[in-house]
Amino acid sequence: MRSHQKPAAITAVLVLVLAGLGGWLLAGSGDATRRHVVVGGVPLDEVHPPAGGRRPGVVVAHGFAGSARLMAQFGDVLSAQGYVVVLLDFSGHGANTRPLPDGTASTDSSTAALQRDLDVAATHLRGLPDVDPSRIALVGHSMGAAAVTRYAVAHPEVAATVAISLPDSSTVLPDRPARLLLLVGALEFPGFRSEAARAAAPAGANRSMVVVPGVEHISILYAPRTHRETAAWLAQSFGDPAAVAELPSPIRRVGGAAILLLALLAGLYPVARLLLGDVRAGWPPLRGPQLGVTFAVAAPAAGLAALAAPLLPTSRLPLAVGGYVVGLTGVAGAALLGYRRWRGATFPAAEPVTAPGRLRLAVATPVLIGYAATVIAVPMHLGLTHALPVGVRWWLLVIVWAGFAVLAYAAERVTNGNSLGVLAVSTVAVIALTGAAVVGLTSGFVLLVVPLLAVLLVWQAGWSALLHRFAAPPWLIALVGSLVVAWPIATTLPVIG
Repeated sequence: MRSHQKPAAITAVLVLVLAGLGGWLLAGSGDATRRHVVVGGVPLDEVHPPAGGRRPGVVVAHGFAGSARLMAQFGDVLSAQGYVVVLLDFSGHGANTRPLPDGTASTDSSTAALQRDLDVAATHLRGLPDVDPSRIALVGHSMGAAAVTRYAVAHPEVAATVAISLPDSSTVLPDRPARLLLLVGALEFPGFRSEAARAAAPAGANRSMVVVPGVEHISILYAPRTHRETAAWLAQSFGDPAAVAELPSPIRRVGGAAILLLALLAGLYPVARLLLGDVRAGWPPLRGPQLGVTFAVAAPAAGLAALAAPLLPTSRLPLAVGGYVVGLTGVAGAALLGYRRWRGATFPAAEPVTAPGRLRLAVATPVLIGYAATVIAVPMHLGLTHALPVGVRWWLLVIVWAGFAVLAYAAERVTNGNSLGVLAVSTVAVIALTGAAVVGLTSGFVLLVVPLLAVLLVWQAGWSALLHRFAAPPWLIALVGSLVVAWPIATTLPVIG
């Protein structure tokens, strides 16, 4: 075997080993029975423990930009305790093609839609043959926490409620919900702890607040402490504290997804080598002065884009927050391309190398784009949240992809393909988006997901560096890299009407 073939072969073996391990973890364990149904337009995932008479039932509700799949670990844990669990996709989320009425969950029309969806799930749960309809509990996260507490206040027959990261306690009454557990992450914004403390008062046997250490708004969903407290509260509420059994790991699914993702990421090297031929260039050199210039150029472009985005037609896209993001990335990219044409690149051109031939590119382009979609969608859908576009999400995906592709292509051109410079442009874009959320140009929800967006943009810069080694053209690098950023945004942000 030639020496330059060895890294690709070793990587391919590593990919297979990691993919096998990730698949094993995703396969899960236990003997629960699962069923997916759609009732009244609401997608529901049922999780049934082994047969054994009528059981208590639990409805699990996700947060803004979440899905039933994001909460699947609660189905795993609670079914292991003997509960029948129903997880739902709210309007505009996951597989639910009915739009959320507004871009926020706090308006009257959106609140009514969420309550309707929750009532469909609760009514369906009560009607299942293995459920005791007199023993029903609700668990919700963030937007879902607000929805389940509101529902429990209006339905005193609900035996217990668990509100995780409750954003608004205004609907909680001193005596309702009947039994209320409030969980909040120690690293969440202070407002979440304040709302939880307000809802927990007055203190008593029917109210409890627990601060889960070391977690923030998303990781609280996977913390073992969160699941132990939830299981114990439900057991006490149903009068059977001894029923709390050993809990399955709540991170098994997401851990399997992470390992599978790592395998697919590593797989880009052998796939690119197969499609584009041998490595032709080195890794990008670190050039401090040029990085500084890039930051200085990208900052006004991103600032202009942040101010212009609310005024553009893209702001009317039926995707909460997504329209603003498309406007920001598109305008910032156009401004950077204008600078490139006016003043040139911020980095010197790399040493010329032989580019792949047209036939190779014709084959490589659809394969690499398909590979990028697989890398982001498959682990995400299997182990994290709903990531398969449904309904209008298909064409929204194309538009979001186009916005990020313009920014990615502009970053490639203005930096002459230096991937550290590309990362600098991405950093400025993230800062601009964060600032826009802080000053109210877009939804404050952005602040909760900025870390995830930053990770995706770092990933994009890494793929840029690798594909440059195979002398891929800037347009192909932009298309492939931007898809891994656009896909999660287009498939998780709520569709709105």
